[in-house]
Amino acid sequence: MQLNIKTYHMNTQILKGTIFGGIAYFFLGWIIYGIMLADFMKTNLNQCANRPEMEMIWWAMIISCLVYALFLTLFLKWSGGSTWADGLKTGALFGCLFAVTIDLSFYSMTTMYNGFTAILVDVIAASVSAAVTGLIIVLLWGKAKTL
Repeated sequence: MQLNIKTYHMNTQILKGTIFGGIAYFFLGWIIYGIMLADFMKTNLNQCANRPEMEMIWWAMIISCLVYALFLTLFLKWSGGSTWADGLKTGALFGCLFAVTIDLSFYSMTTMYNGFTAILVDVIAASVSAAVTGLIIVLLWGKAKTL
């Protein structure tokens, strides 16, 4: 049985993007939201629904990061992203659209946000996080091997 090199390369790109993108997205989230914006988020978001850190459900967090990275990887793949600039631009667009969708949905149905400033900050933070994640995904894809 002959292995189609192009299909193999595409599948490994998606796998690499999902795994390394998920790891990057997790650590970027921790740095951006857990450290840099921690005080801002505590002040500007309703904390009543948050679990204490010691009660977080880590397996769900990990799967969430992997699925987000898979979604971003597919978005990059379908858009034809192949350079570091593509990773940054497409990642930023993806993060912005994703955050606007989620944040406005929560804003409309919950008391999670104490004001619109928190939404704006979250959209910017999500755009930066997704841009860097997109950059990492594209850089780790590597070039297709030709025979």
